[in-house]
Amino acid sequence: MRAISLAKFEEDIVNEDAAIATESVIAVSDGAGGGGVFAERWSQYLVNHLPDNPIKDYKAFDKWIDGIWEPFYNDCEEEAKKIGGLFLNKFYDEGSFATLVAVWKNGIWISYGDSVAFCYNRKTKNLQHSFTQLVDFNNPPYLINCKDTLDEKGFRTGKFIVDDDCMVFAASDTLAHYILMMYKVSHRDLNNEEIIGAIDAQTKNSNFLKSAIRKRKINFEKDVIQKLENCKYPKQLKLHIESLKRWGFIGHDDYSLVIM
Repeated sequence: MRAISLAKFEEDIVNEDAAIATESVIAVSDGAGGGGVFAERWSQYLVNHLPDNPIKDYKAFDKWIDGIWEPFYNDCEEEAKKIGGLFLNKFYDEGSFATLVAVWKNGIWISYGDSVAFCYNRKTKNLQHSFTQLVDFNNPPYLINCKDTLDEKGFRTGKFIVDDDCMVFAASDTLAHYILMMYKVSHRDLNNEEIIGAIDAQTKNSNFLKSAIRKRKINFEKDVIQKLENCKYPKQLKLHIESLKRWGFIGHDDYSLVIM
C-alpha cells in the first residue's frame, strides 16, 4: 500500500491533491484551485472522512457528503473572515471544489470528476478503469462543492473483478490520462477509433497522444505498470514523471498515485 502526492514542479506551490491508502480504502481527491478557495483543504478533508465500508450508490454518496460538509464549511468560514475582503466574498460565492475517486478492498469504486481508479490484471493483461474515454479528459470535470448540492450526472460507481493477479490503484487526472492513453495505444487495434477521436480534438492531450504513438512499441505492463509500481517514494515518482515529461507523454499538474 502506498499514497504519493506531488505538487506541480514549481517553487512555493501548494499541492491541491490529496491521497490516502489504508487497510480498507484507497482514494485520490484533486482540489480545483481554478474556482473557490481552500481547495487543498477540501480535497484532504474528503479523503480523510471516507467511510471504511463502501459507498454503493448516489443516494449513499449524497448522504455522506451531506453528513460531513458543515464542520468543514464552518471552520473555513472562520478562517475566511479573518482574511476578509474579496477572499471572504469568494468563499461565500464559490465555496471549495474537488474531485474524488475511491476504491474499497472488495473492488467497489466510486468517482466524481476526472480522477480515475484502475485494476490491472497481469495474467489477462486487461485494464479495468472508472473513466469513460480519452477525449472526455478535455471536458471540465464534475466537482464536489463544500456548500452546493451535487449533480447526480457526475457520480459513477462500479465494481472491479479482482483476484490475486490484480493491481488496484488510482490517480489524479493528468497521471490518469497518461496511464489510460498508454494502455489504449498499446492496444491500438482495439481502440483506433477512440484514439483518432482524441487526436482530432486538437487539445494539449492530443499532443501527448501523438507522442505516445511515435514511440514504436509500448509494453504496457513493463513500461507503465512496473515503473509506477517501482515508485515507492515521492522522489522516485518525481523522477519518473520528469522522464515522462521529457518524452512528451504527460502534462504539468499535481500528481497523485495510490496503490492498494
